Amino acid sequence: MNSQTIPQNIPHKDIAEYFNFLSPGDIRLKNSRIGIETILYEYIDGGRSPEEIAQIYQSVSLEQVYATILYYLQNKEIVSNYMKNWIEHGHKMREQQRLNPPPVSEKLRQLRKERQGKI
Repeated sequence: MNSQTIPQNIPHKDIAEYFNFLSPGDIRLKNSRIGIETILYEYIDGGRSPEEIAQIYQSVSLEQVYATILYYLQNKEIVSNYMKNWIEHGHKMREQQRLNPPPVSEKLRQLRKERQGKI
C-alpha cells in the first residue's frame, strides 16, 4: 500500500472541517464560540499541552485542540499574521477602553476613591 493512500475503512476528516471561517480575522472551532487564537495562545505563549488546553476549555475536544495546532503548523505564516492582528486588536481595544471608560467603571472608581477617603 502506498504511504499516501488512506485505507477505505479509516475515517478521514479534512482539517478545515474543524473550523468556522467567519471572516479572515475570526476563525472559530466548530460547535463552539472559541476562536483558534484562544487555543493557540495557550499552546504557543502559555506552553500548555493539548491535554491541558482541553481540560481548561471543556467545550472543545482534545481532537479539536490537536486540529487547531495542526492547522497552525500547516499554515504558520497565515496563522502567525492572524495571531499578530488579534494581539494588536486587543491592545487597541484596551487602550480605547482606558481612554473612554464606560460610565459604570468611572462610577466604581469614584466610589472607591470616596471609601478610601473615609478610612
